[in-house]
Amino acid sequence: MTAQASWIPRGTDTSKANTARVYDYWLGGSHNFRADQDVARALIAIEPNIRAVARANRGFLDRAVQFLAGAGIRQFLDIGSGIPTQRNVHEVAQQAAPGSTVVYVDSDDVAVSHSKLLLDGDRDAMAVHADLRDPAKILTDPATLSLIDFSQPAGLLLASVLHFLPESDEPHRLVAELRDALAPGSYLVLSHGTREARQEEVGEAFEIVYNNRVSSQATVRPPEEILRFFDGFTLVDPGLVYTPLWRPDPGAETPADPAAFWLLAGVGVRS
Repeated sequence: MTAQASWIPRGTDTSKANTARVYDYWLGGSHNFRADQDVARALIAIEPNIRAVARANRGFLDRAVQFLAGAGIRQFLDIGSGIPTQRNVHEVAQQAAPGSTVVYVDSDDVAVSHSKLLLDGDRDAMAVHADLRDPAKILTDPATLSLIDFSQPAGLLLASVLHFLPESDEPHRLVAELRDALAPGSYLVLSHGTREARQEEVGEAFEIVYNNRVSSQATVRPPEEILRFFDGFTLVDPGLVYTPLWRPDPGAETPADPAAFWLLAGVGVRS
């Protein structure tokens, strides 16, 4: 077995691109395969700004986790967590609030395998192999229950994952099921692709590439449909905005065209 193959779980199909590994490629990671690279490059050809979009989404997640830690949240459930990269959620959360616990959830074998390697020896962070389409499995997994006390406020992180669920999967119902498991004072952190401010042809091209060459479908949604995911939550300022505009770091440059970043982002608190 080669050094590279040592982190590939047995039976992993590397001939089909996967959303977590495509995202890893855009972020400059090395845990991706030829199929993932081909799709990533095809999408870069459609939208040359896509690497910046991925980085901006990562930056939003970083700032949102810091915000939650400042609001007193000490436990985080990150669903669709992807392949570990720099400044992972547990690193950000534990730096801001030592002792914070984090459960990563992903359906990709490589993402979960690599997460477990990274987290080996960390008693406050675990990785779970599960699918967003099965909230009950996520909520009742022993690893989840060992680190998340659902009688206390928690942070539910759904960053750049819901647009990979078509309407047939009833994504709003799935989020509502997760919401109902959360205690009052919990937070939802969400980012989601939208095509409202971009050319219709580009959005359609993205969906065609994903739906034909990736293991997940892509379904970008208008702002009003994204807002529906926050039913039962109260959005905090600045509301639902493009990722670079959500509480940017002091001194950060405001992009000339925020809509070029595709993803709308928001944070809501459950009353």
